[in-house]
This record gives sequence, C-alpha cells and structure tokens, in this order.
Amino acid sequence: MRLATWNVNSVRTRVDRVLDFLARSGTDVLAVQETKCRDDQFPHLPFEAAGYHVAHHGLSQWNGVAVVSRLPVEDVEVGFPGMPTWGEPAAAEARALGTTVAGVRVWSLYVPNGRTLDDPHYRYKLDWLAALRDAAGGWLTADPSAQVALVGDWNVAPRDEDVWDPAAFVGATHVSPAERAALGALGEAGFAEVTREHTPGAYTYWDYQRLRFPRNEGMRIDLVHASPALAARVTGAHVDRDERKGKGASDHVPVVVDLG
Repeated sequence: MRLATWNVNSVRTRVDRVLDFLARSGTDVLAVQETKCRDDQFPHLPFEAAGYHVAHHGLSQWNGVAVVSRLPVEDVEVGFPGMPTWGEPAAAEARALGTTVAGVRVWSLYVPNGRTLDDPHYRYKLDWLAALRDAAGGWLTADPSAQVALVGDWNVAPRDEDVWDPAAFVGATHVSPAERAALGALGEAGFAEVTREHTPGAYTYWDYQRLRFPRNEGMRIDLVHASPALAARVTGAHVDRDERKGKGASDHVPVVVDLG
C-alpha cells in the first residue's frame, strides 16, 4: 500500500492537481487536509469518476479533512474521543477524520495553528495534541497490534533542523518547547514518525511570501506517525517536492509512505 498525506489548501481549487498526483504517484490512500469546503461542496464526482472512494468532513470554508482511496473506506469516524472545541459558541472543528482501509486505521489530521504564543489558540493547540495523544494511546492499549496511521499537517516542526533558520522562529509558534513536547508525547504513547529516516533534510511546506520556495526556506510540518505494527511495514518514504512547483500549487507538498 502507498499512503500519502497532503494539505492541499482548497481541494476545489486544486482538484485537477490532486487527481494528477494520484495517477502519477500510484498512491492508494491519500489523507487530505485544509479542503476548505462543506461536505456538500466537496468535488466527489471527479474522484469517483477516476475510481476513488472518498470520506470527507468539512463545515465551512475553513479547515476540512478527507481520505481518498482506491480501496473501500470503512468505519468513518468524525473527530477523535475528547477532541477539544473552539469558538463562540464552542464547537468541534473539522480537523480529524478516521477511516479504515485494508485493515489500516488512517487518521487525516489538521492540527490547529496556534497563531502566537500568547493567543488562546495556542492553548487550544496544546490541548488538542494532548487529547489526541490520550486517544491514540488508548487505541494501542486496547489493541497493541492495531495498525494506525496518524497523518497530516501537524503545524509543529519537531526539531531545529526542520525549519530553514531557527533564529527566524525565536518567540514564534511551531517550534516552541511546549508544542514539540506535545507532539513528542505521541512517541511515549507508542507511535513513531516514519518519514524522517527516509527523507533527511526535506521540507514539506514553503510560505507563498518572500520567495520562500525558490530559496528553499521551508519547514517540515507534514508528518506520518505509525503504530508499532504499522511502522514495521514501512519500506520507504519520500517527499514530492515537485508538487510545490508551477501555477496553482499548494504551499504544502505530499508526503508519501510505502507499506510492505
């Protein structure tokens, strides 16, 4: 199985690029983030016409997550247990969607941005990651042999090497000790990030501003965390940097993992 994750930054704008990537890359299961549409606005027909099954959760022009698969998607779950809420009135955002594909539980995740260190959204982000860690740890406690993939846009660069210039991020989100600790807690729960060893030095996101992509001033924030049983199946991974090129590109690129 070839599993990929991609923050497409509006699926309606980039549906042709997504379909081209799927055909070109041979991806079997694609977790999508930031679809930026409601369920009734998602472009189901082009995907279905190309032979893909789709599960999507979107509530507005913000956020939105999906799983697109050659194989049937089963046991679709919107949000994970204990997922924090946000807004007035407080409600669960469209940031997590779980499906089972060929025995693998795939979670498409779009972690809150956090905005700034003194913004309430930062606390929301930390609480969101903590709740995910508790839920994911519970899944492995219940079934240590479970094959679970937690994939998506984490909005956290785990190490200094995952940003183009650590000095440029001093006092900012995405690199703070609390965010990195919250993400690292997934390791304590039994999950391993499985792309780094295959993609050393790779970035997955480049801002649209200030020629960040031509200068390769990027970040590694799109990650794949796998349960022990799934991590044991990983045979390789790569970052499809070419998808950041050309007209109409997302500011993120696909991260691809091969499973034996």
